Amino acid sequence: MADRAEQRRARAEEADALLYLLLSKACDALGVPTEGVALVAVGGYGREELSPYSDLDVMLLHVDGYPRLDELAAQIWYPLWDSRTKLDHSVRTVAQARASAADDVRVALGLLDARHVAGDSHLTLELRSVLMADWRRTAKTRLPELAQACRDRASSVGELAHLAEPDLKESYGGLRDAVVLRALVASWLIDVPHPVVERVRRDLLDVRDELHTVAGRATDRLVADVAGEVAAGLGLGGRDELLRHVYATGRTLAYVCDISWRRVESLLTRPPRSRRFQRTGGPLLLALDEGVGQHEGEVVLMPDARPERDAVLGLRAAAVAADRELGLSPAVCTRLASKALALPEPWPMEAQRLLCALLGAGDGLLEVWEALDQAGYISRILPEWDSVRFRPPQSAIHRFTVDRHLLETCVEASKMVRDVRRPDLLLVAALLHDLGKAVDGDHSVTGAVIAARVARRIGFNDADSDTITLLVRQHLMLAQVATRRDLDDPMTVDLVAGIVHDTDTLDLLEALTYADARAAGPAASSPWRMRLVGELCRRVRGELSGGGEGMWTDTPPIPVPALHQVVGIGRLGVTVTQHHGDLRVNVAVPDQVGTLATVAAVLAVERLSVRAAVVTSADGLGISQWTVAGSAPDPVRLRDRLAVALRDNTDLVRRLAARDSSAPRVASRVDLLPGASETATVLQVRAHDRPGLMYDVASAIAATGADIRSAHVSTLGAECVDVFYLTDRHGSPLEEEDARTTAKTVLDRLTF
Repeated sequence: MADRAEQRRARAEEADALLYLLLSKACDALGVPTEGVALVAVGGYGREELSPYSDLDVMLLHVDGYPRLDELAAQIWYPLWDSRTKLDHSVRTVAQARASAADDVRVALGLLDARHVAGDSHLTLELRSVLMADWRRTAKTRLPELAQACRDRASSVGELAHLAEPDLKESYGGLRDAVVLRALVASWLIDVPHPVVERVRRDLLDVRDELHTVAGRATDRLVADVAGEVAAGLGLGGRDELLRHVYATGRTLAYVCDISWRRVESLLTRPPRSRRFQRTGGPLLLALDEGVGQHEGEVVLMPDARPERDAVLGLRAAAVAADRELGLSPAVCTRLASKALALPEPWPMEAQRLLCALLGAGDGLLEVWEALDQAGYISRILPEWDSVRFRPPQSAIHRFTVDRHLLETCVEASKMVRDVRRPDLLLVAALLHDLGKAVDGDHSVTGAVIAARVARRIGFNDADSDTITLLVRQHLMLAQVATRRDLDDPMTVDLVAGIVHDTDTLDLLEALTYADARAAGPAASSPWRMRLVGELCRRVRGELSGGGEGMWTDTPPIPVPALHQVVGIGRLGVTVTQHHGDLRVNVAVPDQVGTLATVAAVLAVERLSVRAAVVTSADGLGISQWTVAGSAPDPVRLRDRLAVALRDNTDLVRRLAARDSSAPRVASRVDLLPGASETATVLQVRAHDRPGLMYDVASAIAATGADIRSAHVSTLGAECVDVFYLTDRHGSPLEEEDARTTAKTVLDRLTF
């Protein structure tokens, strides 16, 4: 892509020629000398890195007392503005430039790239000399400020390698951090792998150039709408390939930044060298484990260590570094990747133990694994990792790439190792559970095949390998069952108990479910979802242990007496309560088919998102309990609105239709789930979430004469899976033909 670099340089040269002409003409017109004044390019323009719609960042540099300076500036800036050139300009003396750089570290970074364009070159040379000298002289005091600015930016914008729509400039690991690394090089305090930084920086600039071209404007955010065109312009095979390329670039820059900032911190906090150290001149090397030591804040290999003879040395060094939250020396990582003796298959027990120690190290795992991955060592010990490296998330609920998600799951799992009998199986399953996402098909199924192979390779016996395989195969099962099935139905508990077989496996699967959800993000790990998983596991654990906690009872979960107290005219009552952080709306209405749909419509108009609904009957009342998300409604207003809707819901339906008219109809799927319950017909609806969806489904079911015993809503991102337990008017499962008719009625309602 050297041609793109040449295009950037050509744009800069074209701007140079224009500015040279403007300065010459202005000086001639005003009769002022070109000595004592200069036009200086700074920032990206100073680096000759102009993208198609980049601003021109220009300084008019002058000596004190230069004549007619304001008129000169006007004759340069106005023609640029008239031509609609985007201009970031300033007028300063050398002293003023130095003062600005001293006051603002971002200004200082831009001025480090100052380049002479036109006028008095000696003035530009003086500026560059004093600014560079100032930077090197004050770097030790200014770098902490710069480091904090980088941390603040990373916190607010995010990491380039993990954003679905990354900002190529401001994200951590983006173009601004490449500029920061140039400044660290200029400080002469630490070494930075300059060729690597320049290569990935050019790659990001190429992507930004094409992004400008496709968007037709200056932008740094790679949004989904244009990603496909940008990929095509770069000769890449679509958005996913483009994102993997951007993620790899951002990951490399972020890794170099991490190392560089760690070395800066070590340098700034290092105590004065002892007299003994000054006399010997030798390095301060602290032994940590066999063949592994610490030097200046990094884990290194001891002088007598021989990775070509010790197959587990790499894992030992990694485990030590992660446990102590130290960096692993890049030179060590490179040596391990190229020289380390291959591990035998199956791995020796020591290697297996060290891998589990590494995975269980918590946050210390992330930087160490990244260092080994950048060097290529992970590919040697776990070749399957290559297939998920930098793979973009396919779901909006995931905040990380697939490989980073696996590591984050390990970090979360490490917090629960004391809650399970076999933490080693939990940690390995956490590392492997999404490897199937690189293969077509259900990633839980394909991942289980991969997990079985890897588990045996790293030395687990058949029984342990089978457990790891089951954990990977079923890692979504608890969350899906908890949010989509009736926990009061005995078959729900029997289903899970029949899969896990024993409480030890249940404990492992529950911990993996929590870790996976928390690593995915807030949508997957909402308190409501996690509480349902916990309740399901409590019941299954009781069933497996014979304690009876998993047994189903007919006791309704809804506080019926409390509702009776508020039933008023028309036998209608509404209460709003908080339960463990959940917002619950309890409704009592005359028991008849269709009232659930009306309640759902009222909640939708109140802008309350339904998470779950449970229905029971008492004393001729239909009592429903709704778990909802949103602001707590006024129960009196809710009851009044419901009373009107029960008499005539025409206005309610009209309002819902108006809200839904702009939403595109996305293909829905309606399935009957035979065998899911012995006491009800189970209907599953997969659809794009929208206001009034619950009403549409409930009213379609009511039109067939079926009763809804309970409804369970699971919404992830823009997609939802709703499961309804249906009975006939006698409380029995629907006849087969009636069930098919109901399913078709619901599908027709969602389609047209």
